[in-house]
Amino acid sequence: MRPYILAETNWAAVKDQQYNLAVLPWAATEAHNYHLPYSADVIEANRISEGAAGLAWDRGAKIVVLPTIPIGVNTGQRDIKLDLNLNPSTQAIILRDIVDVLDHHGIFKLLIMNSHGGNDFKQMIRELNVQYPGMLLTTCNFWQALKLDEYFDEPGDHAGEMETSLLMYLAPDLVLPLNKAGKGHARKIKIKSFHEGWAWAERKWSKVTEDTGIGNPSKATAEKGKRYFDDLVKKIGDLMYELATTDPEDFYQ
Repeated sequence: MRPYILAETNWAAVKDQQYNLAVLPWAATEAHNYHLPYSADVIEANRISEGAAGLAWDRGAKIVVLPTIPIGVNTGQRDIKLDLNLNPSTQAIILRDIVDVLDHHGIFKLLIMNSHGGNDFKQMIRELNVQYPGMLLTTCNFWQALKLDEYFDEPGDHAGEMETSLLMYLAPDLVLPLNKAGKGHARKIKIKSFHEGWAWAERKWSKVTEDTGIGNPSKATAEKGKRYFDDLVKKIGDLMYELATTDPEDFYQ
């Protein structure tokens, strides 16, 4: 039993424990090319959150990792069979209800550990900050924590070298041989402004990629995945520790 994992602990341990930070892993269930499981984002969210929280707990931070929410925003993937979708408005209601539980039980800090690019919690947090002024609500995207090009030749965006390497390390029994994978070639919007980052449109997945992947996984290895994972949980573990031990009144320099 790991005392910082809510799903593994019990009422005897929880009822008198004062937690300083709750971590909510939020993932998605969706196709990841031909070779990775639909649960890829869920596995990543689980293992990264658990590994990082364990490091922070061992340093004295009182953290509780909530069960991973396995469905995310996939409005652009309606044509991809069994890609499950929560509309952003539905996601906002779920998040509000979880925040309400934490606030009621005196856990006033939350980190949403996001493992899916379609999830965007910033505007939800802005609204919740008005409704729950005593809460410190934060979010992070794990793939932005480290410089991917220091670990991978072609990291990719979805089921590419980075994610494939992670899954080869974390769940090798769920990864098909790489000769079964598509090349992950992706079409891009023609208009230059969207490539420059100051204009945006949602990608329609079936028009962008034939195999649901974006990024070539051919250079992926479990060794790359382990090196990346180990450094990643240390970096996110530091974040969890600092959030748990920082007084909200002393949050700003």
